[in-house]
Amino acid sequence: MTAASHTAASPHVMNTYGRLPIAMSHGRGCRVWDVNGKEYLDALAGIAVNTLGHAHPKLVPALQDQVAKMIHCCNYYHVPDQENLARLLVERSGMSNVFFCNSGLEANEAALKLARKYGHDKGIERPEIVVYEKAFHGRSIATLSATGNPKVQAGFGPLVEGFVRVPVNDIESLKKATEGNPNVVAVFFETIQGEGGINPMRAEYLRQVRALCDERDWLMMIDEVQCGMGRTGKWFAHQWAGIVPDVMPLAKGLGSGVPVGAVVAGPKAANIFQPGNHGTTFGGNPLAMRAGVETIRIMEEDGLLANAERVGAHLKAALEKGLAGQAGVKEIRGQGLMIGIELAKPCGVITQRAADAGLLLSVTADTVVRLVPPLIMTTAEADEVAAILLPIIHAFLAE
Repeated sequence: MTAASHTAASPHVMNTYGRLPIAMSHGRGCRVWDVNGKEYLDALAGIAVNTLGHAHPKLVPALQDQVAKMIHCCNYYHVPDQENLARLLVERSGMSNVFFCNSGLEANEAALKLARKYGHDKGIERPEIVVYEKAFHGRSIATLSATGNPKVQAGFGPLVEGFVRVPVNDIESLKKATEGNPNVVAVFFETIQGEGGINPMRAEYLRQVRALCDERDWLMMIDEVQCGMGRTGKWFAHQWAGIVPDVMPLAKGLGSGVPVGAVVAGPKAANIFQPGNHGTTFGGNPLAMRAGVETIRIMEEDGLLANAERVGAHLKAALEKGLAGQAGVKEIRGQGLMIGIELAKPCGVITQRAADAGLLLSVTADTVVRLVPPLIMTTAEADEVAAILLPIIHAFLAE
């Protein structure tokens, strides 16, 4: 097959992605190569998925070992690594129980079901959940309804009811929107909004929401799908605020590329689901569980939380220095290896221009260049990211 046929629009694959004309062949560390042999520095990590980069020398043999033993076993039976991975997540989160699924969407869907069941168990017939402007929680009908992006929702109405939407970082707006409403059962948000443009919740705001949830007996549900698993330098981004949620969906980086999702629950939510309330065919399968267990083991052995914090701060500083005084740069924000550069005009073309220059990244929320590289990235590679990206942004803003 020619390289051109690899990258042409397929007549057989459903046309759901605006793809770049690139087909990847293989990767090693923070580098990937396409089918033509062109090399790229990966600052996207499969959209915050490839925690350990590509072909990690400790992960590959572990997954090969597991594939040779068992890939799938249904949940009629106990899966030993489910208990192992659950214990690792409970210990690192300060929470108590875990449900495993396959993706962030599924984890968020399960969280929404948990909240509704929580309400029904309290005698609330029509439970409502507070969600946020610019949020992104997935593309199922329910998570789509919780998402704060009209473009993503367009064409899929009627949306699911039962959501109250508020702006980020405004505790008075939250109080006002829920005042006198006995149906509210939960507040649901991302610590750092990913698809919404790398918008962080302030630590003080997180503490205020935690206090309000305690006061009103709501579930505090934090979507850590993109910003969790060490990306900010702590296991979960909300831990910078010193709080513990009641429900925490995870996915993306948890399996270093093997599909896996999880809902971690604290005591208030841990026993809401009972047999028959929720389930999954593939969730918690032996291969995914092994990937999660090994990912956490390797992250700790290799000190990747500290690395994410250190290299992320280095990269952010390099970008701030290189873009200081540049008209058209609105803000550089984020934490650890989750960085957004907001420009004053739509900048989708930068994705292709960066790829042409050998750098993989994405543009989200139309105007935000997003960098979410593997947590193994070195400061030298971060310097390389800046060296490639800065001239592209300067040239784009000069147009």
